[in-house]
Amino acid sequence: MELRQIRYFMEVAMREHVTEAADALHVAQSSVSRQIANLESELGVDLFIREKRRVKLTPIGKIFYERMAQAMNVIDDAKREVEEHLDPKKGTIRVAFPISLAAYILPTVIHAFRMHYPEAKFHLKQALYDELIDGVIKGEYNLALLGPLPKDEKKIHRKVLFTENIVALLPIHHSLAQKKSLKLLELKDEQFVTLPKGFVFREIVEKACLSLGFSPSVGFEGDDTDALKGLVSAGLGVALMPEVTLVDNIPRSTVRIPLDDENLTRTVGVITPTQRKLLPTEELFYEFLQEFFSRLNYFNN
Repeated sequence: MELRQIRYFMEVAMREHVTEAADALHVAQSSVSRQIANLESELGVDLFIREKRRVKLTPIGKIFYERMAQAMNVIDDAKREVEEHLDPKKGTIRVAFPISLAAYILPTVIHAFRMHYPEAKFHLKQALYDELIDGVIKGEYNLALLGPLPKDEKKIHRKVLFTENIVALLPIHHSLAQKKSLKLLELKDEQFVTLPKGFVFREIVEKACLSLGFSPSVGFEGDDTDALKGLVSAGLGVALMPEVTLVDNIPRSTVRIPLDDENLTRTVGVITPTQRKLLPTEELFYEFLQEFFSRLNYFNN
């Protein structure tokens, strides 16, 4: 197997089209087809099912693709490590994050980091909670911010960066909108707007309510926090939100009210792989994250 064959295979697998893969690789279609055929001949299996102009991975092709994706990540990391060893301040940081940290936390940290290392580059990926963990384990990226931190995964290191409050977001004309703070139990008869089942923050909301003896009545679901804000703004229900999602961004026609309940918080942190070392520039950013939030927590307290 040659590295060129693997790269051609990966591109065709991602695009499911030989011509489009050839265009992306800036080579002739015949060259891509020939290299794929040589690879299949060497392996002794069909990696693709041909369907007119399109192709799809066979079951064994899917397994081979997953293994090669991990191998190519290792190769790319090795190349980057050599480059960054010469000058870590100019390297690239691959970091993944959930949507709840996209609007304020991550941009703020990156801006502060670039003040110290202006030539550092970032490759950012937004993903769901389980995808973030899986991506770090499989080597798609080495750093992921998320909240709350997972407890039982042995293949990742965890580092708490900060703990944030969970707050209530109410329509501005709601009967409780003038209160300075609330108990969660005061919302037991309200209609909630929440993230769909399967989202970790949905589980946090449900567990908090159940601990007080009621199950939240969910009237509407939204796929992200911005959708929830819009639903509350339209007067369609109340929502519990991570406080960081409302920093400098409270939707019109809504009010943010602190909750007096103890332990109604969410930990936010960074995860890294146990089986791989961070690359030099990633190590700089990882150390910077800890220092940045350590200072922030000190001043906030």
